[in-house]
Amino acid sequence: MPGLSFTLPHWLYWVGLIVFPIVAMVLSRRPQPQEKRYTLPLAYMITVTGGIIGLHRFYVKSLLGFVFIPVFLFVLYANGQTQDARTVLSNYANQLRVAERVLEREEDRVEEARSELSELQAAVTEAEEGSFAKKSAERRLKRAEETIEKGAARLEEARSDLEEFTPLRDEAADARAFWDNAAGYAFYLILALLLIDFILLPGLVRRANESLPAHEEISEAEKALAAAEAEEGPKHDSEYAQNWIDRLSLFCGEFVAYWAVIAVFVYYYEVIARYVFGSPTNWAHEAMYLMFGMQYLIAGAYAMLTESHVRVDIFYAPLSKPKKAWVDLLTSIFFFIFAGTLLVTSWIFAMDAIAVPSGNSIVSDWARGQVSLGEMIAGFGLDQWSDPNIRWGEISFNEWEVPLWPMKWVMVMGALLLILQGISKLSKDIREIARGN
Repeated sequence: MPGLSFTLPHWLYWVGLIVFPIVAMVLSRRPQPQEKRYTLPLAYMITVTGGIIGLHRFYVKSLLGFVFIPVFLFVLYANGQTQDARTVLSNYANQLRVAERVLEREEDRVEEARSELSELQAAVTEAEEGSFAKKSAERRLKRAEETIEKGAARLEEARSDLEEFTPLRDEAADARAFWDNAAGYAFYLILALLLIDFILLPGLVRRANESLPAHEEISEAEKALAAAEAEEGPKHDSEYAQNWIDRLSLFCGEFVAYWAVIAVFVYYYEVIARYVFGSPTNWAHEAMYLMFGMQYLIAGAYAMLTESHVRVDIFYAPLSKPKKAWVDLLTSIFFFIFAGTLLVTSWIFAMDAIAVPSGNSIVSDWARGQVSLGEMIAGFGLDQWSDPNIRWGEISFNEWEVPLWPMKWVMVMGALLLILQGISKLSKDIREIARGN
């Protein structure tokens, strides 16, 4: 089975977090077609992401997608057998290495003891009876005999282990090679089928569109559901925006919402790499939990604007709008204490993150107070980003070593957005109290 070795570049990770949401927001604002149609770009995207289990065939209503499923399941089964055989092979190989080390060690010791045996026996015979030399020679002779006896037993056991485990190791190696090759051939079969479908997809999409009814009738139940949602459904996000702060919070909330789509692709890649190719990544999990941490911080202002935070409103809900405004005005004291603390501590974390002396960066020198702001700005150039010898700021401790300082600055952004949204809410409460109805 071929391996899959890919490590996400740091620059691609951070650029993807910026570019992907922008592209998604642009695409989501395109006019939607009035009729349901199958599209070739979507078909190709499904082929690339889920074609290994035939999802592209199911998308165009082709039952031949079921051909991919048993082949894919066989790949998983063969990989499982390969993993089991690898474990068994490792155990036998370890036992054989132990036996070989015993042979190397004990053969020399036994041979040396045997070569000294006649000399020790002669020393015992020649020594005066009852003397210290006699007793010492007897002890050395006894140790040599014990060394020979125990060494011979260990050698016999080691040779027995070699005879027993060598064929078992070879059998496990053959089993591993067989299942590894079987998984590889099955995977190549899937690739061949995908290559054929890449060529056939335009025709499949065209036939799927031709099979659609001229006018798709909406059932009465669907009409009733749509009417109910239009009448009682939640407010649209745009209805919350009353000033530029609200619009900024809405934009940021929508921006980071698309990061969840990135997580789908990354974890899909991780699962395929781990269970199909046997090549788990060292970056997928860390990349995603960092991303979700930043998403949580940035989306705080959006959640506050749209009142999405969880709260107990048994007493709050029945109040009139002016009374709710009074309650919000009083409780905003605690909110600004929290948000202000978050902003200050985030700023400290962010400055500490770029002050880590992991490279000769002028930004890190400025954060540590070694140069002034003017000197930092004057000395900052493209080489601070492109020079491989310059690594500035805090990095993670695992093998991926992604820079962590951008996340710390996102904490500052999230705290700042939260304070701005709090100011916007405060102004609305004051206007509501002044209106008094």
